[in-house]
Formats: sequence, structure tokens, C-alpha cells
Amino acid sequence: MTHGLIVIDVQNDFCPGGALAVAEGDVIIPGINALMADAGAVILTQDWHPVGHSSFATSHDGKAPFEMIDMPYGPQVLWPDHCVQGSDGAAFHPKLNTTHADMIVRKGYNPMIDSYSAFFENDHETPTGLHGYLQTRGITDLTMVGLATDFCVNFSAVDAAKLGYAVTVRQDLCRAIDLDGSLVAANDGMRAASVTLA
Repeated sequence: MTHGLIVIDVQNDFCPGGALAVAEGDVIIPGINALMADAGAVILTQDWHPVGHSSFATSHDGKAPFEMIDMPYGPQVLWPDHCVQGSDGAAFHPKLNTTHADMIVRKGYNPMIDSYSAFFENDHETPTGLHGYLQTRGITDLTMVGLATDFCVNFSAVDAAKLGYAVTVRQDLCRAIDLDGSLVAANDGMRAASVTLA
């Protein structure tokens, strides 16, 4: 069983009604649940920010959500406060079947750096531990689904491909924010990294 399913950030705040809602973010959940039974390993990621995280617009005087700033690790989109640790918004969507999960990777808990990827924080150096786990399980092929295509799915897929995994992104089981052309840019970047967009 060398195939792993990575389910990215299917949390209340990223679904309709949430603080950073992705359009139709909940529509993909039945299809994701159906994939779980056939995967050798199922890993869920969970955005898990402390109050006052540096990626929140409210942490920067005079800044609004979706503005860009420069951080020590590079450009950073400022987001509405979302997925705050222990909040209902940070919880997995109630329709997501979490009982199949072998592992939950929480990311974004360092208050000074954001973390889109399931594998690395946004400095592209600090690991989450997921790579080591997949190696010990003998996982070589990954399917990625979830939210949002152009940010956390994109970063996770590109990092996984760079680490040597065969990566497929199921576009029908993802949804995007599409911020100023970010979806087209993400798809181009994933293809350039040899990620299969299915």
C-alpha cells in the first residue's frame, strides 16, 4: 500500500460561512470521503493558528485582508483571522470522515511564520514531520485534495514533488480562492514541478 491521500484543510473556516470561506468548499467533501477507503494512508492537515498570528491582517496596523507584506521569509498575503487554535472555525467540517485518518498534521502554529504546505513552513526549510512519516510507511505516491487549490494544495503538491513523490492533484476535489490570478499561476507551477492535475 504505497499510495497516500493527503486531505488539506477541510475546516469550517474554509467552507461556506467561515472566516476565509472558499466557494463550494463543502461540495468536495463526499468525494473526498469516498477516496479514503482505497488509500494506503490517509493524512489530514489542519490550519492551526494562535491568536494574533503574524499572517492575520489584524496583527498589522493599517493593513487589510488580502494585502501583501514582506516577511523575513518572503512575501506574505495577509488573511482574515481564521482557524484559530481550539475554535469552531479551526475544526474539521462535520461532514468530513475523520475516522479514516492515520495522521493529522497541524500547521501554522508558529506565530511568526505562516505554513501553507503540509511538508514545510513558508520558509521552505522548517519541516512539519510529514515527509518522515510517509517514508517510514513506505508511501511513494500521493493524491492531494482539499482547500485551497492555489495556496495550501499548491504548496503541498510542489513540495511533495520536490521530495520525490509521484503527486496527483484531484482538481474536482479541490476548490480555489483565486486571488488576482493565483489559480492559473498555481496550476502552471504545479505542472512545472511535474505534478499531475487530474
